[in-house]
Amino acid sequence: MSRIDETKEFIPVRIAVLTVSDTRSMDEDRSGQTLVDRIEKAGHVVADRQIIRDERDQIADQLRAWVADEQIDVVISTGGTGLTGRDVTVEAHRDVYEKEIEAFATIFTIISMEKIGTSAVQSRATGGVAGGTYLFALPGSPGACKDAWDGILEKQFDYRHRPCNFVEIMPRLDEHLRRK
Repeated sequence: MSRIDETKEFIPVRIAVLTVSDTRSMDEDRSGQTLVDRIEKAGHVVADRQIIRDERDQIADQLRAWVADEQIDVVISTGGTGLTGRDVTVEAHRDVYEKEIEAFATIFTIISMEKIGTSAVQSRATGGVAGGTYLFALPGSPGACKDAWDGILEKQFDYRHRPCNFVEIMPRLDEHLRRK
């Protein structure tokens, strides 16, 4: 079963937060702030924070810029994961992914079902990896951000979490890009 190994030292990761919205400003960004608060409380570093309109190319460009930035280990976006015509965050993420983490969406849906029932079917939360950077797209509600962080990401970004976690494999995420 899942547990924290207290004999290991905590390793903070550097996380960028992207809010995808046509209408929110930084002062009104409750979902992004929810993530920032949880990231910092867990002992990690908020490496950058941006708000971008629901434009697929702009979202993908920002994701690529953060993937190329050696000071960023993880990108978490919030917003634009629904089913409407303006919801293009998932497509932008998939434009950037080298590998998708399919189980992230499954586990997120299970957690959401416990809170919002079958309405969870409307979320297209996703996760993946590109250039040695983890990328996650969460729905644009503070509740969904809490559910994803508290139920999945907080544990997976804690190096002490057992039996395994995302941090321990970070050095090998981009091994296919290095010379042999």
